[in-house]
Amino acid sequence: MALVTRKRLVRLAKGFFPALCRPDDAWALARLAPDEAALYQAMDVRDREHNVAVAKLLLERWPDAPNCAVRAALIHDAGKSLRPYNVWERVFTALFERWAPAVEPYPLREGLTGAWQVRLHHPRYAADRIADPCVAEIVRLHHEGGPLWAERLHEVDHGF
Repeated sequence: MALVTRKRLVRLAKGFFPALCRPDDAWALARLAPDEAALYQAMDVRDREHNVAVAKLLLERWPDAPNCAVRAALIHDAGKSLRPYNVWERVFTALFERWAPAVEPYPLREGLTGAWQVRLHHPRYAADRIADPCVAEIVRLHHEGGPLWAERLHEVDHGF
């Protein structure tokens, strides 16, 4: 079992106390297309903070990252805002992800089934709402792998 890092404990604390989050919204919004900015702004403050951290780390590791990869990093979790996804659901589905039941992405459901849908299908939910095909592809595949920048986004995202 992996050690619990300080970073993960801080993230868990912010999960329960979102007022502790301070996403760099100005930095993010300056990089996003208008439709992407709307997706970003619809996200929970915790997801915005995480996505900004992921985008900045992506740029730190690969300063030559294309604009579409940075934008994808900024909205890669936007699918989680499709339905309320409370902290208990987030924690439960993260802890038991290995045993997640196979659930179809649609229709979107309430309760724990809906939480599993969000956990499993949030990349698709976000990608389906992104106009730029490059950004949409990276977001859609950031959990599955695939193209280079989807792989790199996955690597950076799972470092948190």
